[in-house]
Amino acid sequence: MSNSAALAQSSHAAVFLAFSLVWFFSHAVLAAGHPDYADALAKSLLFFQGQRSGPLPPDQAVKWRSNSAMSDGSAANVDLTGGYYDGGDNVKFNFPMAFTATMLSWSIIEYGGRMEGSVHDARAAVRWATDYLLKAAKATPGKLYVGVGDADADHRCWERPEDMDTPRNVYEVSASAPGSDVAGETAAALAAASLVFKAADPDYSRRLIAAARDVMAFAWQHQGKYSDHVGGGVSNYYPSYSGYKDELLWGSAWLLWATKNSSYLNDLMSLGANDGVDMFSWDNKLAGARVLLSRRALLDGDKRLEPFTRQAEEYICRVLPKSSSPSSTTPYTPGGLMHRSGNANLQYVATASFLLTTYAKYMAVSKRAFSCQNLPVTYKALRALAKRQVDYVLGDNPLAMSYMVGYGARSPQRIHHRASSMPSVAAHPAHIGCQEGFQSYLYAGGPNPNLHTGAVVGGPDQNDAFPDDRADYARSEPTTYTNAPLVGCLAYFAGSYKK
Repeated sequence: MSNSAALAQSSHAAVFLAFSLVWFFSHAVLAAGHPDYADALAKSLLFFQGQRSGPLPPDQAVKWRSNSAMSDGSAANVDLTGGYYDGGDNVKFNFPMAFTATMLSWSIIEYGGRMEGSVHDARAAVRWATDYLLKAAKATPGKLYVGVGDADADHRCWERPEDMDTPRNVYEVSASAPGSDVAGETAAALAAASLVFKAADPDYSRRLIAAARDVMAFAWQHQGKYSDHVGGGVSNYYPSYSGYKDELLWGSAWLLWATKNSSYLNDLMSLGANDGVDMFSWDNKLAGARVLLSRRALLDGDKRLEPFTRQAEEYICRVLPKSSSPSSTTPYTPGGLMHRSGNANLQYVATASFLLTTYAKYMAVSKRAFSCQNLPVTYKALRALAKRQVDYVLGDNPLAMSYMVGYGARSPQRIHHRASSMPSVAAHPAHIGCQEGFQSYLYAGGPNPNLHTGAVVGGPDQNDAFPDDRADYARSEPTTYTNAPLVGCLAYFAGSYKK
């Protein structure tokens, strides 16, 4: 057989394989009908209200929560009230909180037009984070506050945030104790949010971008990992495993978009952040930054950014199943779910699904196609895979269980979440002590008394099993940084498959 004939045969086989993959993912869902993506979107945004810290507003819809952590920042004589608790505990970690805000903003920027009535709630979710991040960035010149609480002490208690009596230590980075990672992510969050509010609230948008510029300059001028300098157990919970170059790239990419200032392009081109990656998370931003920069390359024709497009496609080839990408490094469960980790796996499913959906959008507009080795990849195949992942989360899986609380006929009842698992202050006004909560509530067998609607838990194991055990934080704890990228996916599919 000639080389040309062999190539042709290989090409035909690859096309058939790609088509079969799209058919399989589409047909499996079509047979049972589509999930109600708009309902899931509204619920995924409601979740953020249950994570709020500080004084709650009059329009608070999650009524089982009350004001909490009302003196945050007082240890440093500043106001650091507000923001979000990251998951089922009562600590404010700015590193994952800023990533949450960035991903919520990116979701609105790309898919806000598909959110319809939910776009107001989406902006409110962003603003609850960025109001706090502005305080953290502006309260003290030369310092960026990066967290509040004592994580180790907090984890020795099981108590409502409203009863919280553990230390509310304040953590910071500065020139002498740098944190380019948390600063770069904070700058990304503020810059991305400035785009969200550019038309909706121009004055607020200008405040956000001014602060983003300052924090990004700090990140570049004083380089280092924040977890090398910040105490309080932060390095045990959210250390920057990937270093800080990815946040310098990510933050500069967002500042480039928000300001159109070419100095940020020069900065990010100088980094040499070329590591291969197969996941995107609160820690490692390389894949997200590369997809973001591909937007400018593919939609605006900026050829200087073409290397990032190739790197974005290399990431996608590592995420696709082996059947459609020989270079895949992503395991899948028998039921078809990406399985990157035994701990909070759905965060990686959500971020990958967001990048697949968004890169597919750029491919469709620019009429781009690429190959994973010899197998062609189309934007339709990326959308089909993202849809399969989202549908799995919403209940199209071997257990017929939605992993979003309150969505579908069956969803988790015993999530690892202090406020959800304990009676509200309205129902039980008396203080519940630090240790009392463990036996009475954490290890209790019944459902949580407060339905944390929209919370997406860590998800099933590699065999699609899910015990719904409150003590199993790896699979039963929800996090803000799981919901945030899922918001964009749900908005896209809500617009594509309207009821």
